[in-house]
Amino acid sequence: MNAEPALQQRLLELAEVDAELNRIEHRRRSLPELAEVADGERAVRERKDAVVAAETSGGDLDRDIQRLERDVDGVRARVQRDKALLAGAGVSAKQAADLQHELDTLARRQGVLEDELLEVMEQREAVQTNLDAARIELAAGEQILADAAARRDSAATDLDTAEAGRRRDREPLVSALPAELLAVYERGRARRGVARRHCAPGVAARADWNWTPRS
Repeated sequence: MNAEPALQQRLLELAEVDAELNRIEHRRRSLPELAEVADGERAVRERKDAVVAAETSGGDLDRDIQRLERDVDGVRARVQRDKALLAGAGVSAKQAADLQHELDTLARRQGVLEDELLEVMEQREAVQTNLDAARIELAAGEQILADAAARRDSAATDLDTAEAGRRRDREPLVSALPAELLAVYERGRARRGVARRHCAPGVAARADWNWTPRS
C-alpha cells in the first residue's frame, strides 16, 4: 500500500525507535555482568563445597579425638587402680606379678593411644587451617559476587530506564498511524524479528534502520 510522505516519515521514526528497543534488549541479554555473576555463583558454590568438606573432615577428627581421649582416660584409670592394689597390704607374690605385668601392658597401650591422639590432633590442626582459609576464600568470593550482582542490577536499571523512554516515544508515533498501515508495519516487524534470531546483531540492527514501507 502507498503511504503519504508524512506517514512514511512517522514509520521511519517508529522503525528507528523499534531498532533502539531491539538494541536495548540485545544489550540486556549480553551484559558482561551476567557472565561475571554466573562465574561468581559457580566460584561461591565451589568454595562452599570446600568449606563443607573441611568442616566434615574436622568433625570426623573431633570425634576421633574424643574417642582416643576416652580410651586414654580409661587406661589411666586402670593404671591408678592397679597401682593402688599393688601398694595395698595382703597382695600375694603372684598377684603382684600379675598386676605388674598388667601395668606394663597398660603403659605400652597408653603410649600407643597418646601417640595416635597426638597424630590426630595434628591432623585436626591442619584441617582447621584449611577450613579457616576456605572460609576466607568463600567470604571473598561472596563479596565479588555481590559486587558483580550490583553492577548487573545497575546496568539493568539503566537499560530499563532507556527502554521506558523509548516506549514513551513510540506511543505517539503508533497512535498517529492508520490501523491498516500499522498492521502492515507490524507484520514486517514480526518477519524481521524471526530473521533477527538467525543473523548477527549488527545485521539485524541495520535491517531495522533500513526499513521502508512498500506498496
